[in-house]
Amino acid sequence: MQVIRFRTFVGVFIVLLSSATVRAQMPAYDEPSPVPAAITSARTVFLANAGADNGLFPEPFSGDEGRGYTEFYSALKATRAYTLAGDPSQADLVLELELLAPHGPIYNPDKSAGQADAMPNFKLVVYDRKSHYVLWAFTQSIGTALGQKSHDRNFDMALEMLLRQFLQLAGKTPAAAGQAPAAH
Repeated sequence: MQVIRFRTFVGVFIVLLSSATVRAQMPAYDEPSPVPAAITSARTVFLANAGADNGLFPEPFSGDEGRGYTEFYSALKATRAYTLAGDPSQADLVLELELLAPHGPIYNPDKSAGQADAMPNFKLVVYDRKSHYVLWAFTQSIGTALGQKSHDRNFDMALEMLLRQFLQLAGKTPAAAGQAPAAH
């Protein structure tokens, strides 16, 4: 019996020691990871519409399935941080915007009923046009609301946050209205 206990103790000790060693080898998070040069040096982008899941329009959001794409395109153009290409072959980066509505309820222990609907979210994928590889991806949840106006406001805020995250990663700042785009 003591041999079994001893072996169990040694086994547990080895597992704990090896997990501590692995943890000790992990570098501390002290600076952000590098951003691919293709993102920071891009001057032209093509925005692709990857669509929107069914059931989001006209309720809870007003408009139609193209609303997110249209608003994001207009906001990106207004920043004047990039030239928007009409064809992906003319762009340095291809951005793919998609509006996702997770299917069905998810478990939420904070709710008395135990379940809540999954929140819709935007997904923005950044591709290198030349290699077709994914360089970066962002998701931004759309907050829940009770009324139509609040749903629409949350929709717009999520798109704005997504654009801000992308521009920040790329090291771009929007040009002030009436100014030429900043040289990059």
